[in-house]
Amino acid sequence: MNKTTIIAILFLVTMAVFPFLVDSAWLSIGITFLVFAVVAFSQDIILGRAGIFNMGHAIFFGIGAYTTAILNVQFGFEIIETIPFAIIFPVIISVLLAGPIIHLRGDYLLVATIGFNIIFEQVLKNNVFDVTGGPNGIFGIDVVRVFGYELWSDTAIYYIAFGLLIITLFIIRNLDNSKYGRALYYINKNEIAAKSMGINISYYKLFAFALGAAIAGAAGAVFAIQYSAVSPESFNFMQSVMFFAIVLVGGSASLPGIIIGTFVMFVLPELFTEFKESRYLIFGAAMVLTMILRPNGVWPATFGNIPKFLKRKAAKLKETK
Repeated sequence: MNKTTIIAILFLVTMAVFPFLVDSAWLSIGITFLVFAVVAFSQDIILGRAGIFNMGHAIFFGIGAYTTAILNVQFGFEIIETIPFAIIFPVIISVLLAGPIIHLRGDYLLVATIGFNIIFEQVLKNNVFDVTGGPNGIFGIDVVRVFGYELWSDTAIYYIAFGLLIITLFIIRNLDNSKYGRALYYINKNEIAAKSMGINISYYKLFAFALGAAIAGAAGAVFAIQYSAVSPESFNFMQSVMFFAIVLVGGSASLPGIIIGTFVMFVLPELFTEFKESRYLIFGAAMVLTMILRPNGVWPATFGNIPKFLKRKAAKLKETK
């Protein structure tokens, strides 16, 4: 059992008992941390693993949240019934948006995704399809009902978010050990070399977008459940910047790094609300220092240029000789 696995187990055990150790205020912060950690992990699939400069990830987060809100409040769907749609719709939108621009690289792709996020926010604010509630958003989202039981308490919502985090970590772990994960790794390292190996660059990039969007959409549904409301401000461009920063500051493709980045970006500001706007100046300076002193992130991924599965195969070949 390596160090990262031990840390992951300790983290999950701590989060599992967290509701029994804190009051309602801290429990609410804990829910927010879990939801945003899931979104950050979904961004890490796109940015950290595939190396795609996506600065519009709040779009998929918002689509998931608004899908749950619209279907529940305006069409009478039960919350549980809205979740599949909150996952599928972001996937469809991600493919439609990323398809035409997937060939772009670096700054060009970054600018395109920024533009999409700004358009998305304006669509929500202007109530273009007469379902988003405009600038005020949508209120009065119902509670979760499972087999006749109402899961309305903060503790219940916490464990829903915690369950989603566990599922997300399971997906990422299996992704890293699959051919899809290896393909994304090669694309991130060197697209030309990956293409020469027969890897379909566009296909795997779209896969990363779709998988990241699906997870972000599920997190959006939990976000809507937590606050019983959604509004455009929660999914604006600055939210995308925060998710982007979490991956870079914490460490690309680093599970501990993403957890640390989420804590710094979303939990610490809640602890220093008395400083109001000055807290963002402090965190902005901290981000700059991190990039100077730790350019690979606070907790960079430990993999090198040779993936572990190749090292294991090489070791087995040596043993057979």
